[in-house]
Amino acid sequence: MKSARILAPNEPLAVSESETPKPQGTQVLVKVSSVGVCHSDLHLWEGGYDLGDGQFMKVTDRGVKYPVTPGHEIVGTVEEIGDGVSGIAKGDQVLVFPWIGCGECPACKVGNENLCDTPKSLGVFQDGGYSDYALIPDSKYLAKLDGVDKDAATSLACSGLTAYTAIKKANQNSPEFIVIVGAGGLGLMGVQIAKAITSAKIICVDLDDKKLDTAKGMGADFTVNSKDPETAQKIMSICNDKGADSVVDFVNAPPTAKLDFAILRKRGNLVLVGLFGGSIELSLVTIPLKSITIQGAYTGNYTDMVELLDLARKGTINPVISKRYSLDEANTALEDLKARKIIGRAVINP
Repeated sequence: MKSARILAPNEPLAVSESETPKPQGTQVLVKVSSVGVCHSDLHLWEGGYDLGDGQFMKVTDRGVKYPVTPGHEIVGTVEEIGDGVSGIAKGDQVLVFPWIGCGECPACKVGNENLCDTPKSLGVFQDGGYSDYALIPDSKYLAKLDGVDKDAATSLACSGLTAYTAIKKANQNSPEFIVIVGAGGLGLMGVQIAKAITSAKIICVDLDDKKLDTAKGMGADFTVNSKDPETAQKIMSICNDKGADSVVDFVNAPPTAKLDFAILRKRGNLVLVGLFGGSIELSLVTIPLKSITIQGAYTGNYTDMVELLDLARKGTINPVISKRYSLDEANTALEDLKARKIIGRAVINP
């Protein structure tokens, strides 16, 4: 089989041939139809995350070992199954849940493998979908597509799943106004999900008018370009000068985080999602005085993915796929993502 592999941080991905694995026991071999190009792939390629103040968290410190085949948003067709597999048959079109855990820690025991203490995620800690084939450890990580578009379904395993979990957290305080910061692939999915599962007025914030127009078409009630020096005042005005009940920051950079705190109302709920990195200073006394909640959202569990797949099946959400690449163009795909040339999501079709 052919795979595009990261040999070392910041080096071009190398396309190589290797023997196609044979599934054993509970394993399933999936012939990859589509694999999403995600910002997490970019961090894996770059070797880690910017923590601000000159600090850098290496992915190798989290257990990543190079070389590795990236790609965790995998859709494909079941090619072969091990002798311990049930419920899945050869020829089934499936979406893969990539956030595989150890099965033993407290998170795994309650079904939250995405929050595992020692994760074994596909495309991160073990080889993923930038390949002709992907070996899935267990059929329990597969969900049948049943009519959902193959390219669009890729994002439901990560970006869509992350957005779904974040919006569910943002909806916990029954918000009248939700601010969604960032109108990239995650933010646009967040707008659609917020429209589908909340009763809030949706305000979308971004630097790009074209992206904001897309967000408006997907259900945002208001859009604000954050290049405007009066962005915070405009948002406050929309929110009856009380501020937003919930803010979901899909960028999570120092400038956006400062905006988040400026527009969050008393009893407000801030959900931080993006992995841009950096740091900010906080007025600590503000947090108890305003009784605000600050929480992170990191993907979702298998049940969340199945729920999200059902929303896509009903046509409630429609993931935006704007670019398609071949496996040989994997480097170009990551370079385009880094250069912010992709609106919505991109996929590789091996």
